[in-house]
Amino acid sequence: MDEKIVHGACLCEGIKFEAQLPSLWCAHCHCTQCQRFHGAPLVTWVGFAADRFRVTVGEHSLRWYASSAPAQRGYCGECGSSLFFRSTKWPDEMHVSLANIKDPLDREPEGHVFYDSHVNWLQLADNLPRKA
Repeated sequence: MDEKIVHGACLCEGIKFEAQLPSLWCAHCHCTQCQRFHGAPLVTWVGFAADRFRVTVGEHSLRWYASSAPAQRGYCGECGSSLFFRSTKWPDEMHVSLANIKDPLDREPEGHVFYDSHVNWLQLADNLPRKA
């Protein structure tokens, strides 16, 4: 495959990963679980085909938290960085926090999801679609 590979890591770089482009989508998530898991008003996720994603270093440090019946959130057991999301709702995808990707991506964020739970203390100035 000739597609470009993007690389990323957690804060301590104990976990490194790579994903092959093209990405599937990119969006800002405002759900309360993302807010609490990342300690931020929103998280920008990038979706990759699961078979085009792999952890290259630190698989032993990767921890998974079952945040709901269908979903798990991946984080570094050493530094605590929030990295991944996977769900039985999208079994063929791996969702990766854009902030943990080091290389340029093939797309910009395309919208806001779960906007009905956005925080009122952050004002957004973009014109991206907002979905409940």
